[in-house]
Amino acid sequence: MKLSVLDQSIVPEGSTPATALHNSLDLARRADALGYHRYWLAEHHATPSFAGPAPEIMVARVAAETRRIRVGSGGVLLPYYSPLKVAETFRVLSALSPGRIDLGLGRGVGAGSIEAHALSTGPTGGGGDAGFPGKLAELLAFLYGGFPAGHPYRPIEIMPAAGAPEIWLLVASPGSAEAAGRLGLPICIAHFGRPQITRTVVEAYRGAFDARGGSRPRVQIGIGVYCGPTEDEAQRVFASQRLFRLRMGRGLLLPLPSPEAALDGLRGEVEPLADEEAEWPRCVVGDPDHVHKVLTSMTEELEADEFMVLSTIHAPRDRVRSYELLAHRFGLTAEGGGGEGAGRTPPP
Repeated sequence: MKLSVLDQSIVPEGSTPATALHNSLDLARRADALGYHRYWLAEHHATPSFAGPAPEIMVARVAAETRRIRVGSGGVLLPYYSPLKVAETFRVLSALSPGRIDLGLGRGVGAGSIEAHALSTGPTGGGGDAGFPGKLAELLAFLYGGFPAGHPYRPIEIMPAAGAPEIWLLVASPGSAEAAGRLGLPICIAHFGRPQITRTVVEAYRGAFDARGGSRPRVQIGIGVYCGPTEDEAQRVFASQRLFRLRMGRGLLLPLPSPEAALDGLRGEVEPLADEEAEWPRCVVGDPDHVHKVLTSMTEELEADEFMVLSTIHAPRDRVRSYELLAHRFGLTAEGGGGEGAGRTPPP
């Protein structure tokens, strides 16, 4: 089982966005040393909660400051951008860090409606899901060839000419999973967003998978993990995420509160109970043995290849410790890590 890191560059209450970005660099260096397989940076816009609107910049910096871990976007919100520009950007990243760059692609909003309109390249605004299938097809053609004869973009030569990222699709529904399967692409499932449908999404993906060029289905599970030396300590650091999620459900995107402030703010509150309908919780909270048991169970049931671990923890030292405990329990080693090779078999 591979373990990887998803970093949203969360802004801790009492800190600054600039500090949050430097916290990401610190965690990336530690994840590289611990033996994590990938380090992905998320994209969010115009919110006090997250400091990372430009994952491509952070990918370049993290790749330069690490040795062997794969680095990528989790993910670039393609509906907002020109496929040609995304292809060029990630070709440059791949040339600078050969065999280590991933291009995770999302179709979500990642912003409010006004910000989405401002980000849109179209004349009437949009973003979000607008035009995603067409843009994805165009991006794949730019990266791997495939524009038909007579297409106006066929003569375009992408530079640098050599090297391409490994493409992953971020999915949150059976429909998007089926689309990824038909394209023969690997997927990362946002289990931490909708845990109730994870099994259905996996089954839809495997059922639709087209093994073009000898590729095989590959499944990552994006999951929240809050690991502490004891159950009590894990629950303490998880309190920040509980209040953050409660606020987010009310439209309040604020910096991540400290555990002490969160425990105080949660008194008398009724928290969402959606996890009761799921086979596995959106966030696994506990000591290393408990976390290991839950993730191992999911691996066996879903035949998952990898977990993309998200830990939105207030204190940087507690966040690093959670990843350290997880790495040690699963026996990760830096020497045993590394990528599976860049790119994918070009589509027909």
